[in-house]
Formats: sequence, structure tokens, C-alpha cells
Amino acid sequence: MQRYPCAIMLVLILAATAYADSGLITMKSAHDVATTADRLENVLNQKGMNVFARINHAQGAQKVGKKLRPTELLIFGNPKVGAPLMQCRQSVAIDLPQKALIWQDEQGKVWLSYNDPAYLVERHSITGCAEVVKKIKGALNKFANAATKP
Repeated sequence: MQRYPCAIMLVLILAATAYADSGLITMKSAHDVATTADRLENVLNQKGMNVFARINHAQGAQKVGKKLRPTELLIFGNPKVGAPLMQCRQSVAIDLPQKALIWQDEQGKVWLSYNDPAYLVERHSITGCAEVVKKIKGALNKFANAATKP
């Protein structure tokens, strides 16, 4: 019986910092949206990733007279990683390059979300690429942690 309270507390702590929902992995950030996006862009560049675009959705909404909480999207990738995944199942190219969404919720908390590689495996019925998927999952986790942690 003593183990259950600890296990419940661990689940609650993990749920507060990262969770997967509808194929997304979402991590709480210790920074505001712009800082989180800057940190992510910096780590991606340091790791040799191509940052193809950074889209500020709140600015776009403002241009058409709409209000949107801070929301930024980074689109990034590297053919060294993406091409092997596409060799396993070419249809995964529709979901590449990778994207990371940094957004502020109604309570002012900031989150970083990205596609769970396991979701892409399921969505595209990818087989025989466990090592590639493991590498992608690990890299995305490291990038997200570097961007969101204090």
C-alpha cells in the first residue's frame, strides 16, 4: 500500500511536465513563448538541423484584426534523419519536416508540442525502422528539453 501514493505522485508530476495526446508530445516550458522558441531555434541550429521557418501565429492573427495568445511554430529537419524514415514509408513525407508548436494556454502556461514519432509509425504503418524512430524520438526529446527547462 505504501507504494501507491508514491506512484500516484510520480504520475501527477510527469503529467504536469509532459504528456502525449492525439499523437502529440507536449512539455511545459519554464519560459515565455518567444524565449522557448528562441531556445529551440538555437539548439536546432547548434545540432545541425535546418530551420526552414518560424511562424508567429499571433502576429498573423493581429494583421487580420484577431486576437490570439502567443503561438509560434518552428518547422525544421535534416535529410540525414528524414530520408531514412521516408525510405521506410514514403507517405511519412507529408508529416516532414518536423514541426514544434510553442503556445500559451488560457492560464498563461507555456507549452511545447510536437508529433510523437510513435504516432507517425502508426499513422503511416511504418515497419522495419525501429532504430531510426528511436533516434528521432530521442533527438526530439533532447531538443524540447533544451528549449523548455530552466
